[in-house]
Amino acid sequence: MACRTNRTKNPKPKIRLILHSSSALLRFHSPAAVSLTQSLKHLHSSREAKREAKMPLGQRQGDKSESRYCGVESGFEPDMPRLLTRSLSSGFDFLLAPLVDPSYRPSSAGAAGTESFALPVAASDLILSPSQWSSHVVGKVSAWIDLDSDDEQLRMDSEITLKQEIAWASHLSLQACVLPPPKSASCGNYARCVNQILQGLSNMQLWLRIPLEKTEPMDEESKVADHGGRTIDTWEWWNSFRLLCEHHTQLCVALDILSSLPSLYSLGRWFREPVRAAILITDSFMTNARGYPCLSKRHQRLISEFFDHSVQIVISGECHHNISQEVSNDNMHDSDNENYFEGAIYKHPLRPYLDYVAYLYQKLDPIPEQERFEVGYRDFLQSPLQPLMDNLEAQTYETFEKDTVKYSQYQRAVSKALLDRVPDETASTTTTVLMVVGAGRGPLVRASLQAAEETGRKLKVYAVEKNPNAVITLHSLIKLEGWESLVTIVSSDMRCWNAPEKADILVSELLGSFGDNELSPECLDGAQRFLKPDGISIPSSYTSFIQPITASKLYNDVKTYKDIAHFETAYVVKLHRVARLAPPQPVFTFAHPNFSPKIDNQRYKKLQFQMPSDTGSALVHGFAGYFDAVLYKDVHLGIEPSTATPNMFSWFPIYFPLRKPIHVPVQSPLEVQFWRCCGPTKVWYEWCVTLPSPSPIHNSSGRSYWVGL
Repeated sequence: MACRTNRTKNPKPKIRLILHSSSALLRFHSPAAVSLTQSLKHLHSSREAKREAKMPLGQRQGDKSESRYCGVESGFEPDMPRLLTRSLSSGFDFLLAPLVDPSYRPSSAGAAGTESFALPVAASDLILSPSQWSSHVVGKVSAWIDLDSDDEQLRMDSEITLKQEIAWASHLSLQACVLPPPKSASCGNYARCVNQILQGLSNMQLWLRIPLEKTEPMDEESKVADHGGRTIDTWEWWNSFRLLCEHHTQLCVALDILSSLPSLYSLGRWFREPVRAAILITDSFMTNARGYPCLSKRHQRLISEFFDHSVQIVISGECHHNISQEVSNDNMHDSDNENYFEGAIYKHPLRPYLDYVAYLYQKLDPIPEQERFEVGYRDFLQSPLQPLMDNLEAQTYETFEKDTVKYSQYQRAVSKALLDRVPDETASTTTTVLMVVGAGRGPLVRASLQAAEETGRKLKVYAVEKNPNAVITLHSLIKLEGWESLVTIVSSDMRCWNAPEKADILVSELLGSFGDNELSPECLDGAQRFLKPDGISIPSSYTSFIQPITASKLYNDVKTYKDIAHFETAYVVKLHRVARLAPPQPVFTFAHPNFSPKIDNQRYKKLQFQMPSDTGSALVHGFAGYFDAVLYKDVHLGIEPSTATPNMFSWFPIYFPLRKPIHVPVQSPLEVQFWRCCGPTKVWYEWCVTLPSPSPIHNSSGRSYWVGL
């Protein structure tokens, strides 16, 4: 589909128009019934000789992104079929167009006193099938409406027109309709009316049009009206509007991309918002040496980011590049061009801009294999694993075992530990006892034996695993590999096993996305009794980190459950459509072995984050959690962004939601407090915000989310 929503994706249908007799057309409320009939006949005949105009910007391996479709904005056109035909035959995938004559005003129409009044629409719903309206047309509400005007008549006309036009768009089965931008940040009545409409919409999205303006001081006249000269920040307009509309999931954004752009940090705020379309104004384009349109480096990077976030591009404006028809047609009929359309009869004036956007899409780097694997998990909430309380399934083991990077790091750590533990002169006579606690189906056993072979050290391995199903696989592996003399399998919980001897090296893989959230501290505290006093634990330490984020999609997904419990639960998420508002900071650290006489794994931390000054204000929906682990000496493993292990996919970040998003004004600090609490049968986290405004303490006493011991 060209226009992206949350509906099930179907193949884009061919353009199929239903022909009607002239007498039937006269019953339609259309300003140009005769020309409409001619357009229908022309389109019908041309379709017999032409293949479908389905011309996405390009194809990328493993990419199912909707951003490969590009639309074009037009003014009101009574002959909608002809307008749509020209747009599609020129390579555009959908049309952003007004559905109602912009000169229409309800008050004027009512004064005419005609009982048979009908909206002056561009075309009857019978001109296209519902699936064709849905695939190729995005509606545009009249730009003149102003529901917050001081003029009562204008305000009343605006409210009536808004409801009429959206009702007509919904009747046409459009996937989306674009709302005009608020006239200012004070848009309470506009938001009230939109919120009312949203309550009755079933599938159609409303895209609020927002100019992506550079934050600048307003002019002197505006400064007086605005009490001293605050700066323009159109993100504030959007934030105010969506708060008034209660974060409704069908309210999205269409951004106008202008010639000047805000700062990099300010731009970053938009990538966590539900931006569905970027309307690229032709005034933003420059001219290259050959006379063709091009974009600045900053605009190019922005468009590439939009592609990566499934934001569709819409070309809008006048043509400012007078490229000869012959050159363009040669390019258009190049059979190697993915936008080639056999027998095209119309050259859209904005086609050169489409060609440039297609060029930017096609020159994107190929999607890495790891990213293709992770695409389906982007911004998808998952409950964290509890391997201590639950036995993992074979499919889960298999997924993790494919992460060769992780096991390569473990092998490096074991190799270094063996070299430190056993000098070269005693390598042939010394056998090191290594215990893998939580052996699963054996990948750490394999990594340890490979480390021994690599370093020329002798190794005796105990593989301790509590999952009886995984133990069956371990026995098969040992027999298959011929490791019977090297590996002893122990079917037991590591906290209950009585080891026959002490270990030189203790190896475990009990880390969660937040480091300690799969109870590695409690497990290793119970297992370290069979580690020699000078023994080595791999990992030797790990630290959790948190980072404030804006994540509208994640917040709305949690909100759909309509209860507090889900807002007090941590989720594992492949973060994508989020804005990271400040660098991560460390929270809790655990070191092993821990021979302290009184071990206490409860923790408390208060952190203060300062947003970059040029970001502008922000809305915090929660916190992303990461970990960084020291396996042994300089061998690290982790997902904290600044030190993340490259190409490792075993862990996604963890997400701690906030029940109510916190608005953080410019240059205001954000203070957050985190607790790790321990009870006889469970461990849980509690969290809250104390600045700039307090939030409730989430998950008090582990009432909603906990990890079982």
